[in-house]
Amino acid sequence: MEFGPQVLENIALAGDAAHIPDKIFAKLVTCACQGVLNEDQRNIVEENPAFKDTNKAVLKAAFSGLVTLIIEAAKHDSSDQNISSLLEECKYTADKINEFSKIFLPQKPHIQLLLGKIGFSFPHIVDVDWRLDYYIKNNNVEKVNSGVYLISLKTEIPGEHELKDFQFSCTVEQLQDLVGKLRDATKCMERIAQV
Repeated sequence: MEFGPQVLENIALAGDAAHIPDKIFAKLVTCACQGVLNEDQRNIVEENPAFKDTNKAVLKAAFSGLVTLIIEAAKHDSSDQNISSLLEECKYTADKINEFSKIFLPQKPHIQLLLGKIGFSFPHIVDVDWRLDYYIKNNNVEKVNSGVYLISLKTEIPGEHELKDFQFSCTVEQLQDLVGKLRDATKCMERIAQV
């Protein structure tokens, strides 16, 4: 995990007993974990009476540093040792490091599951339907005599339950070109998988 200087400063601020007393540090870490997991608890720090005597600007910066640390540690599947070494660099005491680990590590799988649901991915093709239409003539020309393939790709979009259709038409030459490109892509993927 790599953080910018401002984030490291905010993480260090959360561990500084002069700004965040030891008695409320565990509550701040718990609120940060809950804020990541539950959308309706994102602003719980502002309303929590345990933090009423803490400077609001300091509290906001410390909370932001902890939330960033929690998300990045879950995203990179950081071990307890990696997290501990980062917190030591931020001048955390051994007790605060243990307290952070005790609160964060049980929540890490839940946060990773939530992070896995975030993002964009392309639809996956799960089925194909096709039909060949043969045109003998059209309105503009007397004789056409050509085949046109009507292709319907059934796609599955992650997070949605219904399949969607993507339809297009192509000539025999266009279809052969598409099949050739798909074979090339498959070969490239096989080579990458062997490396």
